[in-house]
Amino acid sequence: MKRRNFFQASLGAAGAALASTSVQARPNLEPAPQAVGMLFDSTLCVGCKACVSKCKEVNGMPPVPMGSEVHADFALDLSPKTLNVIKIYKDGAAAQKDREQNGFAFEKRSCMHCVDPGCVSVCPVSSLTRDPLTGIVSYDADVCIGCRTCMTGCPYNVPQYDYDNAFGKIHKCQMCNQKGVERISKGGMTGCAEACPTGATLFGSRETLLAEAKRRIALKPGQVYNYPRGDVRKPASFHEKVVPQYQSHVWGEKEAGGTNVMHLSAVPYDKMGMPPLGERSHASISEGVQSTVYSFMALPAIALGGLSWIVKRNTENASKEGEDKS
Repeated sequence: MKRRNFFQASLGAAGAALASTSVQARPNLEPAPQAVGMLFDSTLCVGCKACVSKCKEVNGMPPVPMGSEVHADFALDLSPKTLNVIKIYKDGAAAQKDREQNGFAFEKRSCMHCVDPGCVSVCPVSSLTRDPLTGIVSYDADVCIGCRTCMTGCPYNVPQYDYDNAFGKIHKCQMCNQKGVERISKGGMTGCAEACPTGATLFGSRETLLAEAKRRIALKPGQVYNYPRGDVRKPASFHEKVVPQYQSHVWGEKEAGGTNVMHLSAVPYDKMGMPPLGERSHASISEGVQSTVYSFMALPAIALGGLSWIVKRNTENASKEGEDKS
């Protein structure tokens, strides 16, 4: 068989096999039955970075200095040394907080602990796992092979690889519940929620946090509201503040299947650096397609069978033509 004919036959056989296979995305995973998470309300954040300092204290991580200055943490983004960071949106003169035009706003970056996490889906050795009860996405460095596939599977650019370490590993927020910390499993809350002076970062069950977020959106802008601090289910105290004009939806309720860490903002979420995501999780699409196409190696087997039949047919035709000529 000529090379061009071989390629045509290969594509034809594979196409026929694919057409005969029903390729469908699996449904998104549902939130874990006892899902815990956090709600970050950008309108409450004052940029003090107490959450950043507390996170590093809890996880035993050094501050990021600016030159020789170590009295404050100058981390600008997530890194192997920073699992939680406060970033800032600015426009024009940045004269007023929580305004899209000529305003500014603070935004928190940390692991979103997705309901249907892409990092877990793509990890070939299951070093990243989703707790079936709490929904917390955890990382096991002892299992990790350093392939960094999780970095491509996360739409939020959260997993960070330590390239400066010869035995480099991934670093990400584990919601203060990893080996040696275990605050959540012992009935505590995340360090960032505990340290936040205004309640901008709030801990609790995903269900209760979502209800609180929707309650805030429904409030009338300009009225005064007592914002809970710490754990939304048993607040340590309250922070009284005038209600802003929130964006009309909770980020993380449905985006890419939903997240356990949700956000509220007065500035459009795309301006705050959130990626454009639909409701379908990336993991559900990729796993559904792979499971259907490669189930029991069906597609390669069918394609090989098709090629074998074509080669046999062409060989028989060639033999027949040779006999006729003789």
